[in-house]
Amino acid sequence: MTTSPSPANSQASNPSHYARLIARELGLQAPDLGRLLPNTGLSVEQLLDEDSLLTGQQQVQLLNNALSISDDPAFGFRLGRRLTPATHGAVGFLALSSANLFEALQAIHLFAPTRMNFVRIELFDRGDWLECYGHFDMTLTDQMRRCLTEAFIMMFFETAESILGRPAHEVEALIDYPAPPYAASYNEHLPGPYEFSAENFIAKIPKALCFYPNIAANHENYQLALQQCETMLSELRTNTQSFRYRVEKMMLSFPPGTLAEEEAAAALFMSKRTLARKLKNENTGFRQIQKDILSQQAANYLRDSKLTVDAIAALLNYHDSSNFRRAFKRWFSVTPETFRQSL
Repeated sequence: MTTSPSPANSQASNPSHYARLIARELGLQAPDLGRLLPNTGLSVEQLLDEDSLLTGQQQVQLLNNALSISDDPAFGFRLGRRLTPATHGAVGFLALSSANLFEALQAIHLFAPTRMNFVRIELFDRGDWLECYGHFDMTLTDQMRRCLTEAFIMMFFETAESILGRPAHEVEALIDYPAPPYAASYNEHLPGPYEFSAENFIAKIPKALCFYPNIAANHENYQLALQQCETMLSELRTNTQSFRYRVEKMMLSFPPGTLAEEEAAAALFMSKRTLARKLKNENTGFRQIQKDILSQQAANYLRDSKLTVDAIAALLNYHDSSNFRRAFKRWFSVTPETFRQSL
């Protein structure tokens, strides 16, 4: 799992709810909560306040303090078992209401920043496999990187089990650090195969598993949660005045797929190269933003309307519906018709 510093880490946007989950896993009572707070700049009152928001640095420092208190190198697994979809607010509700595991992972990919601003999830189609990459946009010690990675591994498997109705034995975990001294305990926590010293942290998911129907899927709940998540993400990006948000806003004011990168840069009074650099600093790019918007619009049309695929292609400014079908398969690894049938 890659780590790098990011200005977003200094923004207070991580719910204090996760800090209280850590305290509960440690069995701390109210008089003991101060033990979690050294070097965080937080008070016990702030920790207990439902409306408190933490920076990425504060969240990681809390976990570092918890690791010391627990005296358990595998504390990340224990915490991860608590990170069920229900603990992630609207994002978790959106995942649980999704039609299948792929749609749930798409939701997490898009909206994870509204819950943890130092975490990024990326999805890549690898033929028969879907690869889910995790990134921490912070500088971490080896011990903290292991702890966070273990927590996120468990969070992934808890989500997958909620969607599939059973443990995801077929999913392979590639872990980007050497086997720790307690490596044998990984057998107790991971339902599928795993491998240490990988180049990146990746969950490799068989494509067939991604589209296995979620029997608890609920379209109405999905739409409600989606609206809430989109509002939170918009507010988060507005508050940070990110260049991604500005480009997105511009793209949405143009017919789909028609805004050129040169036009966007000119509107922001900068060169195309400068805009590309600023977007890269936010771990994105012009084409990535365009893809995210078009793929979301395409999925929404297929889900919420009875328009034909040809009509949707025309709405999204694809002059040839076969080009739209190829693009859709790149985005979702299935044809538009198969995507609609899976719903």
